[in-house]
This record gives sequence, C-alpha cells and structure tokens, in this order.
Amino acid sequence: MPKVRSHGIDLYYEMHGSGDPLLLIMGISAPGSVWTKHAACWAQHFTCITVDNRGVGKSDAPVGPYTTAQMADDYAGLLLALNINKVRVVGVSMGSAIAQQLALQHPEKIESMVLLCPWARCDTMTKAVFQHIINCKKFLDAETFSLFIQLLIFAKPTWDDPASAQQLAEDRKNAGSDGQVQSLCGIEGQAQACINHDVLDQLHKVQIPVLVLGGKEDIFSPPWMTEEVAAAIPGAEIYMYEKSGHAFHWERLADFNNRVLNWLLAHPKTYRDSLGS
Repeated sequence: MPKVRSHGIDLYYEMHGSGDPLLLIMGISAPGSVWTKHAACWAQHFTCITVDNRGVGKSDAPVGPYTTAQMADDYAGLLLALNINKVRVVGVSMGSAIAQQLALQHPEKIESMVLLCPWARCDTMTKAVFQHIINCKKFLDAETFSLFIQLLIFAKPTWDDPASAQQLAEDRKNAGSDGQVQSLCGIEGQAQACINHDVLDQLHKVQIPVLVLGGKEDIFSPPWMTEEVAAAIPGAEIYMYEKSGHAFHWERLADFNNRVLNWLLAHPKTYRDSLGS
C-alpha cells in the first residue's frame, strides 16, 4: 500500500496513467477510489493521483477537529514526498474547499484548478446539515447512512430513473462491504473542517486558471455557493448542470469527464517539467 508521511499522518494514495500530474481531492466521507470512473478517462492524458483524505479510508484518522487549511498542508506534504513541483487539481465538495486552501497557501504548487460544487463559507443551514451528518453517523447503520447521503447529493431525475434508482439501491446494500467504513472520529473531523471553511475574502488572491462547476438542483451546497466562489476568483469560468444535484459529476458522467478533460488540456497546455528531477 503506497503511503507517505505528511503533516504528522500517513496518507494513502494511488497513481494511475501517465503525463502531467493531476491531483484529485475527494469530498467528505469518501475515499479516493470514488474517482475511479473519472480517473479512467483523465489517465489517458495525465498521471492521476487519488488520495484518501485525513479521516477516511486507508489514511490515518486522528482525533479532530480538522481544518481545510490543515488538510491542504497534508496535500502539500504529499506533493513534496512525491517530488512533484507543480500540479493541476480537481476537488469536489470538501475537496474543493481543500483545493481553495491549497491554492491560497501553496500557490506555487498549483497550475490550474477545477472546483466542483464548492463553497467559500457556510451559512447556518449548511452548518446544520454537516452537524446532522455527524448525528446520523452516530445512530445509523452503514446502509441507512448511505441512503441519507444519497438523498443529499442526487437530484430528483436520478431517483425517477428506474435504472439509476436500482444502482443507488445496490450501492446502499454494498455500503461498508469493503471493510473501509469511515470512523465516527474521522467524519467528525472532516465535518468540522467543512463547517469552519471561510475564505471568501481571500479568493481574490487566486491567480491561476479556475473552472467552477455545479448542479442547478444541488440541495447540499446550493447554486448560490458555487456562483459566489466563481464570482470571487478573478477570471474564473463557471458552468452549471441542468437537472443535476451535488453529484452532477456522476449524473452527467460522460459530459463531465470530457468537459473537465478538455479544459485541463487547454489551461495551460503543458507543464512537462512538473515532475522534479
């Protein structure tokens, strides 16, 4: 199992493909393996680096609370250990918050960035949702907790489609079957990082190409959050998916994979000296 020691913890990571490095940062409660169907597309052009965040999967889950700044430092340490000087980044949900901090704290390491369903600050309702995630983790079994998360992230058209609904049911039944059920300690630490993420007044400092993507029916991090992030970053591009929720990157998988790939290839076109000697 490939692990590196970073910022006081062991981080589990995998690398797939070849080419310039592309760092993929996952959201709350999910391990890096959730990127599999996205990395399969992007690995034809990039070396995709998937990571289990602090608090989940095969990485360490120390007692929290965590912060997005702390988790960004985890990634900076990973890049240092892998001898990677500069990297493109795709971050989803909590991963987008970590990516924002990475760009703010370690701007020399980031070439371009794609932020999926991001937020720069939480309102009271969103803070309550994250707290309820902790509450549900305390009292629900893995299958029922999975249903709660699915209700947060998938839009009505996905539930209305029989094939998609059947896949969601199968995913619920398989929840936890891989032996990597997230600990309560881990999800508490990650949720606190999400709640306390607040960088809106700093995003004007981001001076790299940024693409911001969201779902118009996202009830977890609503469209205003995505739009606020895009408006705060100079020159950021934005695209909102119709009839899609927080998991638009799954609900619109083919379009999403190609849209992100084409944007990454164009912003900028190459950085062949990204890997250190």
